Amino acid sequence: MKIFKKRKPASHKGDYGHVFIIAGSIGLTGAAYLASEAALLTGSGLVTCAIPKSLNVIMAKKFTEVMTLPIEDKGRGYFPASAFSKIKNFSEKTDAVVIGPGLSQKDEVKRLVKRLIRGLDKPITLDADGINCIAGEPQILKRAKSPLIITPHPGEMSRLIRKSVGYIQKNRKRIAKDVAKKYGVTVVLKGMHTVVVPPDGRIYVNKTGNPGMASGGVGDVLIGIIASLIGQGFTAFNAAKCGVYLHGLAGDIAAKEKGEASLRAQDVLSNIPKVIKLV
Repeated sequence: MKIFKKRKPASHKGDYGHVFIIAGSIGLTGAAYLASEAALLTGSGLVTCAIPKSLNVIMAKKFTEVMTLPIEDKGRGYFPASAFSKIKNFSEKTDAVVIGPGLSQKDEVKRLVKRLIRGLDKPITLDADGINCIAGEPQILKRAKSPLIITPHPGEMSRLIRKSVGYIQKNRKRIAKDVAKKYGVTVVLKGMHTVVVPPDGRIYVNKTGNPGMASGGVGDVLIGIIASLIGQGFTAFNAAKCGVYLHGLAGDIAAKEKGEASLRAQDVLSNIPKVIKLV
């Protein structure tokens, strides 16, 4: 699978997209880190991570190349609903937005997420707590102004559409297709043989990946990869299907090196460069 084009000699960082990641809350800064670093390693020219201001000192120590956008939170450790204007204004100079990793499910965060889905004019990838914040209200997805990708695991999909995990697992392709067509989004239903479906109903089933990737933070790496590809000009569907392929392949290389039981998200992250050289 040939995914990346050779870069032109006169390239500059603006040629490869600016990814804006809205993530993190107290105790969950690792999710913001993994998503942001994954976007950089997948080739983004610029990555900015919006983070509650009280946690910015933590992220400033973690990051070297990733920039941060501290959002005033009055020491609470999560995004306030009032963050909308600052986030929207900053998003205008970026190419792809991630909403979700480690956000928490505070009431204010839920209000913010819903408003961001409706109000941002950039392609959005919605993951983790971003999906949990609209549980039972999937109709909000129809209000997005630009292409929207959702990347739920079966539990998140269960909460989103009010169907049991068992039912979803028995009907993975049909559920992904129904949600994609009904709400006009690209669905990445994670799990063994991740299913990717755009609004037109095409189905891609990914065959890379292994059980060792059932580990905290691995999904945050995926969201960074997908958003990076969108920022580099991929369509939502191509970014999603190429993203899950690359992510799974990085996990397969990591499993060969570390074994499935010891595999962690950092191992998947560190193998992204090897995968990009292969494809």
